[in-house]
Amino acid sequence: VGTGTITWGIYTGLEAWELCRPNQRKMKLLILATLLSLSYAQFDPHMKYGRTSIVHLFEWRWADIAAECERYLAPNGYGGVQISPPSESIVVTSPWHPWWQRYQPIGYNLCSRSGNEAELRDMITRCNNVGVNIYVDAVINHMCGAGGGEGKHSSCGSYFNANTKDFPSVPYSSWDFNDGKCYTGSGNIENYGDVNQVRNCRLVGLLDLALEKDYVRGKVSEYMNKLIDIGVAGFRVDACKHMWPGDLSAVYGRLNNLNTKWFSAGARPFIYQEVIDLGGEPITSGEYTGLGRVTEFKYGAKLGTVVRKWNGEKLSYLSNWGEGWGMMATGKALVFVDNHDNQRGHGAGGASILTFWDPRPYKVAVGLMLAHPYGVTRVMSSFRWDRNIVNGQDQNDWMGPPSYGDGTTKPVPINPDSTCGDGWVCEHRWRQIRNMVIFRNVVNGQPLSNWWDNGSNQIAFGRGNRGFIVINNDDWTLDATLNTGLPGGTYCDVISGQKEGSRCTGIQVQVGGDGRAYFNISNSAEDPFIAIHADSKL
Repeated sequence: VGTGTITWGIYTGLEAWELCRPNQRKMKLLILATLLSLSYAQFDPHMKYGRTSIVHLFEWRWADIAAECERYLAPNGYGGVQISPPSESIVVTSPWHPWWQRYQPIGYNLCSRSGNEAELRDMITRCNNVGVNIYVDAVINHMCGAGGGEGKHSSCGSYFNANTKDFPSVPYSSWDFNDGKCYTGSGNIENYGDVNQVRNCRLVGLLDLALEKDYVRGKVSEYMNKLIDIGVAGFRVDACKHMWPGDLSAVYGRLNNLNTKWFSAGARPFIYQEVIDLGGEPITSGEYTGLGRVTEFKYGAKLGTVVRKWNGEKLSYLSNWGEGWGMMATGKALVFVDNHDNQRGHGAGGASILTFWDPRPYKVAVGLMLAHPYGVTRVMSSFRWDRNIVNGQDQNDWMGPPSYGDGTTKPVPINPDSTCGDGWVCEHRWRQIRNMVIFRNVVNGQPLSNWWDNGSNQIAFGRGNRGFIVINNDDWTLDATLNTGLPGGTYCDVISGQKEGSRCTGIQVQVGGDGRAYFNISNSAEDPFIAIHADSKL
């Protein structure tokens, strides 16, 4: 909005001049239209067929993602996939192939533990062909850790030397790093209250790229443009808090339009930036919302606290959920209940974060997120690991995906009941989550309506005349007749079951001609919530 306001301000100031010169006026309006489209384009995920949610297939192999797009994601209304970093990374063997090795690039060749460039290209093509977008996790703030050593211990076997900051496959040399601008004793970030440290020093020892250099900007945008040309729809940009907004703006400005084989002419890559802002630090998410969407970490942290009923929080307090809770504008936010970092205690949110380890409250939180209009939603799809919690800290938070003895990632096997095997959790395949992804598509564009609560932990709300959700998080039964806003008829609850043909495998809800329906949800129900929508009407 800021950009629009400024631009219109320029237009108003030049009105008299333009009225006298019709041609200049046309040109001015053309420039204005271009500026407005540029400023808003990076906020649009470009999802197809009215789809609305992204799923993060964390650490999945490209071959498995391609198959999942075709057999499951497209048929079930998922709009896109966030993939793990595809760039060449360091290979770490102590600890054994941790998940975070992929966040330590040594170059921009497209081979990783998820597969090689040919497999990546095949996956992007196949997913695009069924209308499922691919969003790349782009690691552009840094290269590998300063202690990464020298050799060819990398995912494509390229040589690098972290000691001398030599990455010949790019190539980057010691000239391309920020060390000269960092004034801490260790060379690392020591104080998050110092903006210069946070952006010029090393994040946990990772070699910090000098993104103000034209050469570095060129190499980063070259990498991102190659992916755009292959067919990706956008990027989750890692560690944005640690980069100057002006440097990011310069990089985004160099990005190509999306590939017209799958996207409309002039479409700009969707950008969502990882900025952890829970308050209390000088760097805020607001410094980045002009450039693209931003990950709203307050969302999962606060929702976890509410669903867990910590600190006296109640579901009834969510009547102004979103901006009313101090979050960024809905048009700027990318929201999630948990992500790959904070589900293992990294990143932000601490112990309040709900994950697949707590399936019942997790499904409630994800269901609420997908029913609520705020933000662009991302669903997590995880792998299990052997947790070893000592003094509240998981000693095994480093563990990588299900792997063979040599460290290569295992495929994702699909069981006859459509769950996943071999340690892959596949939350996106849980009936309750999948059906709420569909619910969000059905109610897309409808306002929040018919809010009801009991002053405690029982709430309900609708989305116009297209959908309605009722949640019981109290320690007693919910028993109420509520205004759903839906047309009269019999609806199938998509949480306890779903509509299959003309029958319902779950609870049936009778909505009267006045839009009212009776709900009874036991506090001990397997899933203490009910959701109905226009497409679940029998």
